[in-house]
Amino acid sequence: MNEDEILTIEEVAKYLRVSERTVYDWAQKGEIPSGKIGTVWRFKKAEIEEWVSSRLSAHRMNVHVNSVQVEAIMSPDRVLFIDYPTKREVLLCLAENLATAPQIKNRQELADEILRREDLMSTAIGRGIAIPHVRLASVTDLVVSVGISRTDIVDFQPLDDEPVRLVFMIAAAYNQHAYYLQTLSFFSARLKNKELRGTLLAAETTADAYKLLVKV
Repeated sequence: MNEDEILTIEEVAKYLRVSERTVYDWAQKGEIPSGKIGTVWRFKKAEIEEWVSSRLSAHRMNVHVNSVQVEAIMSPDRVLFIDYPTKREVLLCLAENLATAPQIKNRQELADEILRREDLMSTAIGRGIAIPHVRLASVTDLVVSVGISRTDIVDFQPLDDEPVRLVFMIAAAYNQHAYYLQTLSFFSARLKNKELRGTLLAAETTADAYKLLVKV
């Protein structure tokens, strides 16, 4: 997707998983980057991407690092070492792993929606991190899978141009909007710690990586 691509209210609403009315209200109040062509609101892809990234990496949601219990949403078998150069391969691998969780009731829908979401807008947030995420009616509770890449994933199109090496995939039930956003913000805030990122990348076993992630 070209970074200069112009999005409609409908496309932005689908990406953010909110109603079109919410996007319209945000545009009216100047809370989201937008502009009008005649009487129709339009949104520049690059500006929306930057807006989302800043909301995730900042503390605007007032989320504390210890506000999410990682043990409740992740298990040791959902931390993987991966070695794929492209994001499609990575996303399909993590979706397959995540689909083994009992909270996931439709494996194919998960994979399809993760890829569709990524095609709409990159989920890379900088610092070598990507957080692909979806909310689906076929998911019964929020669950996470983590991929630690042994090679640079070159096509996530991060804003800072740092190749992605850490991928946190989140799937949530459709009615878990607040918890979903809280979890996104939690991982984004926690992974700002350069030492933690380096230790995760250097972990010798997935068990070691899991212990790092659940450690408060």
